[in-house]
Amino acid sequence: MSAAELKPKKKALLDRLPVTSHIRQSVGLQRTMLLAGVVLCAVFVLAAVFAPLLAPYGYSQISDAAGSFPAQAEPGGKHLWGTTVGGYDVLSRVIWGSQTAAAVIFAAVLMSIFLGVFLGLVSGYVGGWLDRVLVVIADAIYAFPTLLVAIVMSIAINKGQSGFWGGILACGFAITAVFVPQYFRVIRAETIRLKAEPFVESAQVVGASSARIIGRHIFANATRTLPLIFTLNASEAILTLAGLGFLGFGIEPSSAAEWGFDLNKAMSDASSGIWWTGVFPGLAIVLTVVGLTLVGESINDLNDPRLRGRKRAGGKSKAPTAVNQKEVSA
Repeated sequence: MSAAELKPKKKALLDRLPVTSHIRQSVGLQRTMLLAGVVLCAVFVLAAVFAPLLAPYGYSQISDAAGSFPAQAEPGGKHLWGTTVGGYDVLSRVIWGSQTAAAVIFAAVLMSIFLGVFLGLVSGYVGGWLDRVLVVIADAIYAFPTLLVAIVMSIAINKGQSGFWGGILACGFAITAVFVPQYFRVIRAETIRLKAEPFVESAQVVGASSARIIGRHIFANATRTLPLIFTLNASEAILTLAGLGFLGFGIEPSSAAEWGFDLNKAMSDASSGIWWTGVFPGLAIVLTVVGLTLVGESINDLNDPRLRGRKRAGGKSKAPTAVNQKEVSA
């Protein structure tokens, strides 16, 4: 057998992508949960990206060429999901609301990831007094409720009456401040563990700089647990934005569509039997959060060999492949 035949084939780019690679690894109920989460997240992303094309009307539109929209109209006809008390089309508001939620995830979660990962790597690797100070600050910040911080930030930024970017920034800063300690704790613990590994000690012996060791040797290994935290924080960002809107500190309806604001306005409709103004925005929140959670939990299980083996053991046993036989013989 030639050396070319013995050399392992390089996986295709599609097979190395995070979600597709995990789908190929999953089996049984685990694959079903992952696929369900991927489908829900894909619907959410597509609705956010193509909102101008999918929404029949604008988020603040209350009339067209035929005249003003009727208030609290039942689902059907021109308004498939009915209208609100203010004459807004419910379907359009739900679709445009996904765009607002996606902007919050982008602004809030990405900021907290970058800051939390950076501080965790530095704190865990450097140690000493810097590590102790950062741990105390992270524990103090973690004690504050997310929604309370979001309300305070909303009032401080725009007096509680948010335009589109004002509401995004208020929720973004609140999520960043509260969830940085989560990323910080996870990355710091992994960095401390990896710092004692032989490959890191070898890099130190040959004279590699701290920045090179952190960037090339520790970062890739310490960030494997981030998908679960990312999806949970994305879900929390959506819930926080909805909470702000429901309490009256969110984005104004003339600036953007927001699911929490629509739920607030639908409270008085529920007692009158007008269900569609609250059911559809509520379902949008629930399904988006469920989709993100399913993807995060499934990826976390598949990244952990112990959980992955336990899932496979629960289903039908598979005949060992050639790769598995080589691993056993090794």
